[in-house]
Amino acid sequence: MRRFEFVEGSSSKFWSPELKDSTFIVTYGRIGTAGQRKEKVFPDAQSASREYERKVAEKLREGYLEVTSGDAPPAPAPVAAPTAEPLPVLPPRVRARVPTAQQVEHAAQALTALESQLGERSWQVARQARRARRALRLLGGADPSPVRPVLDALMGRVVEPPGKPRLPLRLALGLLAELDVAAFVRATQQWKGAASAPTPLRAVTREVEALGDPELALRLGVLLAERPGLRGSSEEGWRHRWEGLKPSLEAHLRTAGGSLREHLSAIDAGGDAPLSRRLAQMQG
Repeated sequence: MRRFEFVEGSSSKFWSPELKDSTFIVTYGRIGTAGQRKEKVFPDAQSASREYERKVAEKLREGYLEVTSGDAPPAPAPVAAPTAEPLPVLPPRVRARVPTAQQVEHAAQALTALESQLGERSWQVARQARRARRALRLLGGADPSPVRPVLDALMGRVVEPPGKPRLPLRLALGLLAELDVAAFVRATQQWKGAASAPTPLRAVTREVEALGDPELALRLGVLLAERPGLRGSSEEGWRHRWEGLKPSLEAHLRTAGGSLREHLSAIDAGGDAPLSRRLAQMQG
């Protein structure tokens, strides 16, 4: 127990503080006597510790001298760490179901038909992509093995060299959004490092590593690749989907010590005007 004494003129007294959990105890009186004992109970150990330190400082200002070093006051009981804020729950991209063999076959045929349309007019490609997307939606978010070879071959058409028919990135991501995220991961492995990859594609591919979460990267990529003002697209729908994704992105980046604004600012638009516009909308 620490002990403080004040000896001056006719005064000769001592003061000894002590902490026991949330109780602050003081023994004081004339030197040479047992003194008196007082106890004060506080709501918690932290409050008692603050009072202990306050009174010690007060006695030192009054001229008391510590005559025994004693033990330092016991550390207050550790404060329980606040419960981590639960991460926002992402709504499912598709309704889960077990596809039939016929639905799987139909999806593979729709993808094959889409690949055969590449090089035709853009509206024809977009129309067949919508058909393929509806067929994939019936797979209930699965990634069935009979569909994979056709799908992977089609994803390879996204990075065809200039002059050869390509599958637009926005259409490719629309297809992948109907399947298990494993299909997106396979596609990004194909796209990574492709010499002919356009700027938006490089940005989407980098997001898989930058975020460390393929599901978030896929959803963000779909929004980044959607061209503003495109016929058949809805800006209101785009904003609604962005507002739905934003809380999950913010929470994910916050746990890694970052922020959404910093993350979006680090995405290189590479002079691509539509991508720059989408990034500006996300940061607005």
